[in-house]
Amino acid sequence: MKLPWKKDETSASAAGDTASADDGAGQSAAATVTARKQTEGKGRPTPRRRDAEGRRRGPVAPAPQTRSEARARKKELGGAKLSRGERKEQSDSRRTARAEQRQKMMDGDEKYLMPRDKGPVRKFAREIVDSRRNFAGLFMPFAVLLIVIMFLPAIAVYATLLMLIFAVFLIIDGVILGRIVNNRVRERFPETPDGGFKLGWYSFSRSMQMRFMRAPRPQVKPGDAV
Repeated sequence: MKLPWKKDETSASAAGDTASADDGAGQSAAATVTARKQTEGKGRPTPRRRDAEGRRRGPVAPAPQTRSEARARKKELGGAKLSRGERKEQSDSRRTARAEQRQKMMDGDEKYLMPRDKGPVRKFAREIVDSRRNFAGLFMPFAVLLIVIMFLPAIAVYATLLMLIFAVFLIIDGVILGRIVNNRVRERFPETPDGGFKLGWYSFSRSMQMRFMRAPRPQVKPGDAV
């Protein structure tokens, strides 16, 4: 004889077994899907590191010419990490490019000159300065000599007087050079707006440098006709 409460217990037990079976089936299905995802391949072999680096390296791009180009190059790379060999190659290429640019600038190549040195007028002014023996060219040797004199108490009192005399001759030579350059430029380039004090100061500042320190490098020798 079945009692009412035993019927409920039997139904509850059957429902529990059914739920357990459903949970087991769900877990089995999830495990199967996970295993399938783990075992499915990408359809191609994983490349070796050496082959991947060889394809990524490629030809080395030329060094940037300006800061804006360098920033654009860095942004394009997106901060990608380079190997030690790639960084060395880029550094060597930039160093070589800078050396070539400086060499062309020293040779007077118009494309690589600084803005203040560009143009036929400035080139003509440099040739006038380089063809003269300027008193201002003694400025740097005189400055070194003056420093040495300052450490000799016996003749240090004459250093100030000597400096004033040298400064007077320096100013006179600068004024003469400026007038010569401006007159010659007006004869050769009558339509140019470049002239006056600005051109005279450019010529005077070049004359104060020793010949081997001048940039661009002198193209004429002292005494040559310009």
